[in-house]
Amino acid sequence: MKAEIITIGDELLIGQIINTNQAYIAEKLNTVGIDCDRMTTVGDSPTVITDSFTAAFNRVDVICVTGGLGPTHDDITKKMVCEFFNTELVMHEETLEHIKALAQRRNIAMIQSNTDQALVPKSCTVIPNFVGTAPGMMFEQNEKYFFVMPGVPFEMKEMLDNWVIPFLLKKNDGSVVLHRTLKTTGIGESMLAKEIGDVEPIIGTDGTVTLAFLPNQMGTKLRITVKDTSSDSAKMKLQHAELLLRAKAERYIYSDDEKDLEDVIGELLKERKMTLAVAESCTGGLIANRITNVPGSSEYFLGGYIVYHNNMKMQSLGVPEKLILDHGAVSKVVAESMAHGARMTSQSSVALSATGIAGPTGGTPEKPVGLVWIGYSDAESTFALKFNFGDYRMRFKDRASQAALELLRRKLLKMM
Repeated sequence: MKAEIITIGDELLIGQIINTNQAYIAEKLNTVGIDCDRMTTVGDSPTVITDSFTAAFNRVDVICVTGGLGPTHDDITKKMVCEFFNTELVMHEETLEHIKALAQRRNIAMIQSNTDQALVPKSCTVIPNFVGTAPGMMFEQNEKYFFVMPGVPFEMKEMLDNWVIPFLLKKNDGSVVLHRTLKTTGIGESMLAKEIGDVEPIIGTDGTVTLAFLPNQMGTKLRITVKDTSSDSAKMKLQHAELLLRAKAERYIYSDDEKDLEDVIGELLKERKMTLAVAESCTGGLIANRITNVPGSSEYFLGGYIVYHNNMKMQSLGVPEKLILDHGAVSKVVAESMAHGARMTSQSSVALSATGIAGPTGGTPEKPVGLVWIGYSDAESTFALKFNFGDYRMRFKDRASQAALELLRRKLLKMM
C-alpha cells in the first residue's frame, strides 16, 4: 500500500512550528509495510485543503491528515472532511462525556467550543482521543483508508500508535519491512562510502534490500531496509547485510540501535568499573551535559571542570602558566595538562579535555576558527589529538563533544 501524509496549518507554512508529525507518521507507516509516497503541507484554506484531499485520494491507498481539529475559528478540517465525504456533523456522546470528565478533572468550565469538539462526521469511525479533547476519525471508501488526527504531536502519536497502526497492520498485504540502523562517527560520509566500497554484494540485486547513508554533524547513520514476504527471509537478509557492513566499517560503528554515544560510553565505563572526569573550555560543559543525560551516570561520572578563562585552567586544574604563555590556551600541551589535571584533581580513572576556537572570531592563520585539541589521560598515558570542526559555533561544539566521547570509546575498547 502507498500512503500520503497531509499536514494542515498556516503555522507550518510560515515556519512558526517545525513539522515533526510528517516524519513520525512516515516512520510508523513504514514499520507495517506502507510506503509514504508523498508529504503535503497546506494552509488553513478551504479550497487548498479540498484540493489536497482529492489529489491524495486519487493517488494512494492510505491518507493520514493532521491539524485543524481544534475549537477555534481557523480549525476547519472537520468541515472540509464533511464536504469531501458528503456527510454532516453529529454529536458523539462518548466523546462529549470524555470532554466533560476531562474538564472536571482540570477544574475548567465547559463552554460551547468544548462541546462542539464532540461533533464528528456522521459517516466516520471515531478514533478516541484519550489524552486530549479532539477525536480522530477514519473513513473507509473504495478500499482506501482516510485518517484524520489532531495536529498536537502527543495526541497524534497516541492515536497513531494505539489505533491507526494496529488497524493498518490487520490490513497488511503480507509484506514484511525490517530496519536496522548502524550509527557511525569519526569518519565523513564520502570516506565511509569509500571504505564500504561496492554495495551490491551487501544488498544484492533483487531490490528487497536497500542501504541509505544518512549524514549529520555527529556522524553518518547506515540504515538497512529489507522488504520481503517472509519474516524469516527478511531477518536473514538483514543479518547478512549487517554482517558484511560491519566487516567493512566496524571500527566506526558505535551503536546498532537507538543508543547515543554517551549511552555506549556509560556501559563501557560501568563494565570496567572505571570513573570519568572532564575538563572543558570551548565546549562549555557540553561533554558533561551529554554524559549526565544518561540515567545512572553518577555511578561512573565524577564531575566536570568548565575552565573557560585561562586563570581557571591554572587555578582549578593546575595548568602551568608557562605552558599557556609559550603555546597558547589552544594547544596540544595545554589540552594534555587539562586532562591530566582533571584526572588527578578528581581521582578519576580517566579524563577528557577540550580546548579550541569556537568562532566566529578569534582565529589566526596558525590557529584558525574550528581548531580544537581533545585531551585524554589515564594512569598509563596522556595525549591530545587535533581536529578542525569549521566556523559554525554550535555545530563546532556538538562535533567537538562527539569527538571527545569517540576518543574515549576507542581507548576503552583498545582500538587506539
